Amino acid sequence: MKTAGMTRETVTARLRAHGIQPTHQRIEIAHALFSRMEHMSADQVLALVNERHAETSKATVYNTLKLFVETRLVREVIVDPAKVFYDPNTTPHHHFFDVESGEITDIDAADISISGLPALPAGKVAAGIDLIIRIRANA
Repeated sequence: MKTAGMTRETVTARLRAHGIQPTHQRIEIAHALFSRMEHMSADQVLALVNERHAETSKATVYNTLKLFVETRLVREVIVDPAKVFYDPNTTPHHHFFDVESGEITDIDAADISISGLPALPAGKVAAGIDLIIRIRANA
């Protein structure tokens, strides 16, 4: 689902399709994510949004990103408890995380084979698997 370069109009339509009331700030936050199709932290989103409109607060960005995750507009990628990124690609995929540079790269789900999952608790089904492979330079 590569949609880099989305316009504000297409972003607005995508918000509505996910049941999100499009406000000026929500449109700008979604546009920051979908115009680049990169994994970004909330602080990176805030910086991009405020380059264009400096009135957006950190709380607004965090609350909006939480809403986007809850409505499955974006995915949350938690590489460690202090590093959360937001991924506009919601198709099934996994990630490489470069622990030295902080870069996150998508891995196509078809390139990964997982077997031997543990038995799930009674009455539960798997909602998904998020695999993060941490990499670093070969020293």
